[in-house]
Amino acid sequence: MKNNKYRVLLVDDEEDILEFLSYNLSKEGYQVSTANNGIQAIEQAEKELPHLIIMDVMMPKMDGITAVQEIRKIRKLDDTLIIFLTARSEDYSQIAGFEAGADDYISKPVKPKILVSRITAMLRRSAKTNDSKVIKINGLEIDPISFVVLKNGRKIALAKKEFKLLQLLAALPNKVFSRDEIFAKVWGNDVIVGDRTIDVHVRKIREKIGNQYITTVKGMGYKLEVQ
Repeated sequence: MKNNKYRVLLVDDEEDILEFLSYNLSKEGYQVSTANNGIQAIEQAEKELPHLIIMDVMMPKMDGITAVQEIRKIRKLDDTLIIFLTARSEDYSQIAGFEAGADDYISKPVKPKILVSRITAMLRRSAKTNDSKVIKINGLEIDPISFVVLKNGRKIALAKKEFKLLQLLAALPNKVFSRDEIFAKVWGNDVIVGDRTIDVHVRKIREKIGNQYITTVKGMGYKLEVQ
């Protein structure tokens, strides 16, 4: 993966942390910019359209959680990933961060190698699952723009959640997705659904496209299998 195509915005009121993280991310090829508070972060994010934001929670002028809530209102930043970076480890702080719209949470002090690997994995996963290209696999064509699924040229009608679930599995064939991953990607972390919800949706998809595509991995989750 060529990291130089990815823009990362670092937001923290401690200059030494900004310098430390900027150095390590720039060394890995990322395009890095910095901000010192939440207000500045919103302005720069809207201007620079970063692929990922690393946001401190406790800052002057505007804290990170408030800033993320505002960023999540900006439509052109819908696909921007956000990681909270903070010394606070209380559960309520993490919950508040995820509810505000964060995608991940890392506690200080940060080990550069771990941070870089987390960022790289998130961006790679996001690039694959958010790809706007038509997915062609095993006789299926899945168009994420028009929400159309074709099987051997014949249109298959799927409900929105069924489509998103199928798209998720097809974007990374042979990868086993856990229930938690599927819930987070298809329904979102803020939505509470019953344990049988995924099973029902998978059953409906199988009824429409055939049983040979989605495999149940007992005790783990589901995958779209490709030989």
